Amino acid sequence: MMQCVALMLLLIVAAVGCQSAVAPVTAAVLPATTQAADDSLKVMTFNLRYASVKPPNAWWQRREAMKECIQSVNPDLFGTQEGLYGQLKDMESDLRDYAWIGLGRDGGSKGEFMAIFYRKARFEPLEYDHFWLSDTPNVVASTSWGNTNRRMVTWVKFLDHQTNKQFYFWNTHLDHAIQAAREKGAALIRRRVEALGTATPIILVGDFNAAAKANKAYDILTEGGFFTDAWTAEEAGTFHNFSGNATKLGRIDWIFTRGEVKAEQPDVIRFNKVGQYPSDHHAVAARVRM
Repeated sequence: MMQCVALMLLLIVAAVGCQSAVAPVTAAVLPATTQAADDSLKVMTFNLRYASVKPPNAWWQRREAMKECIQSVNPDLFGTQEGLYGQLKDMESDLRDYAWIGLGRDGGSKGEFMAIFYRKARFEPLEYDHFWLSDTPNVVASTSWGNTNRRMVTWVKFLDHQTNKQFYFWNTHLDHAIQAAREKGAALIRRRVEALGTATPIILVGDFNAAAKANKAYDILTEGGFFTDAWTAEEAGTFHNFSGNATKLGRIDWIFTRGEVKAEQPDVIRFNKVGQYPSDHHAVAARVRM
């Protein structure tokens, strides 16, 4: 009888031990450490130099360097100046992650474009339009201020599907020869932005053919904090005429912001492929947060 009782006690102890061994362990709850996604945008402005067929620096010689330059920067959006329709179609073919919006400054597919490229998986164009830098801005290919080249603006209102925020992206190319045309063009851009009457953030990029902080066109756009220059580093040149040495004219390619936008990490992109520069301008890039 005593042996039976002892055996039963041993079985009970063993069962309790096994139950303890397999009992679930409740771990302490650790603080959440979720990492916020990087919702910033990499933006860029790039005067492409129109597609000539005559060497040196013909488009067929520069096309691969252009592709690799843009891929090295990896922008989310970028504005181009001087691009011709066929040239832009080549870039669309080479850069499959991007779509673009633009209109030739001479109307339709004719003349140079102020094209806007954007990551088609992230951004949705909600509105877009074009106007000319003249006294009759709604007249295609119009000029008024002594400039022989037509100058214009292309703009797009985007929805960023990553952040669900909306913003404007404007792209322009001021005149290279007539200072009065540069000033009046800058003033027209400012008036058009004012007419939006919006708090929606605005990014303005372009080739302004004027040295930053040393030309009245710059003052017109930045006076009273209307636009903020994204450039916070030491001044650097951007036009180099395919030499790589861009010290003569100063920083003539600008990125401006307006509204609840913070720009950082401005950079001049001095890319070349075995000595072949993609353009006679260096691109300018910056990261922005809204």
